[in-house]
Amino acid sequence: MAKRSIIVVGGGITGLMTALHLQRSGERVRLIDRWEPGHHRASSSDWNRVIRAISGADEFYTRWARESRSCWLELQAEIAWTLMYECGALILATQGRCDWEDATPATFDRVGVPWHRLDREEIEARFPQFRVPDIAYAIYEPEAGMLMAYRCVLAALTLFRRFGGEVERGHVRTDPDERAMLDGKPLEADLLVIATGPWMERMFPRTIRPISSVVGINVLYTSTPDGSEAFDHTRMPCWIDHGQGSFGLPSAEGSGIKAAVVIPDRIDLDHDERLVRQETLWRTRSYIRHRLPDLVGERVVDSKFNQIILTPDTHFILDWHPEHENMLLAGGCSGHLFKHAPVFGQYAAGVGLRRFAPPARFKIAGRRKLGPKESPSGR
Repeated sequence: MAKRSIIVVGGGITGLMTALHLQRSGERVRLIDRWEPGHHRASSSDWNRVIRAISGADEFYTRWARESRSCWLELQAEIAWTLMYECGALILATQGRCDWEDATPATFDRVGVPWHRLDREEIEARFPQFRVPDIAYAIYEPEAGMLMAYRCVLAALTLFRRFGGEVERGHVRTDPDERAMLDGKPLEADLLVIATGPWMERMFPRTIRPISSVVGINVLYTSTPDGSEAFDHTRMPCWIDHGQGSFGLPSAEGSGIKAAVVIPDRIDLDHDERLVRQETLWRTRSYIRHRLPDLVGERVVDSKFNQIILTPDTHFILDWHPEHENMLLAGGCSGHLFKHAPVFGQYAAGVGLRRFAPPARFKIAGRRKLGPKESPSGR
């Protein structure tokens, strides 16, 4: 059987994983990105990302996260690079605002995810880095941890090329009919996968813009105390702190503590500088005083400005374009696709090859905002 002609547009983690799975299946894949894959304007940029199974009552994403964890470890063994540190994840449940956390234990038990419930005293005894006077309890997921995001992107790129995939630099735009164009000509392929992250919203004003929004997220890295290993990944877990609108990761490979206070920010993808706002600095330091008092006085050592595309229900997008039967739209990360990328890419490849249909939750039509009890992200 002749190989299909396949083009994947977008060299972030979504496009790379989809292209890798298509190439592994014996297809001939051409990957096109505006910049070099791994560039720091992509949503897949930044040094590390949390990988955890917690998704509240949503069993679908809980299972996908567990499957993706196994896939990341397999990729790590295949390429012989460190892609993941299994430092665990601590989910802090704020008194009176913990529907997402309350729904998690039953889901974990059904799926078979190891977890422990810690009360306030147990949190401070086991993880003394945290001050938790406002926390009702915590869920500790020991097999969670952090992915070295930049390295993961380069690993996927390396494997894609190793299996014969072609990488090309080019700026793919769309015409008024939302057809994909390169150098003024329509892109021709049996299968065209568009995985351009936040740029999907701009490329598809009729199809994607009505169900999405693009926001910027400011991230700061803070130095660890002199002579101390307390904030290293060997001593400290990643954490999610919805009550404070925050999350963070311990220091790994000298990165410093990533303590992010999520302040959604507007961004012009093509014109704005990727610089954090001054407001982020004082909000992050205020959060550190509240939750991580031993870091007070430590200096910011690095910063990242990431952007994400949000859907109303925080579900991903994986669906055929309503007017172009060979065009598959893949992404809608909502801030939590990176950890799922190996399974998402495999699934997207299967949908692209017409082996199965995308699940209803990934369809373009029928989107609605979910409350914290329903949302897999807890937002």
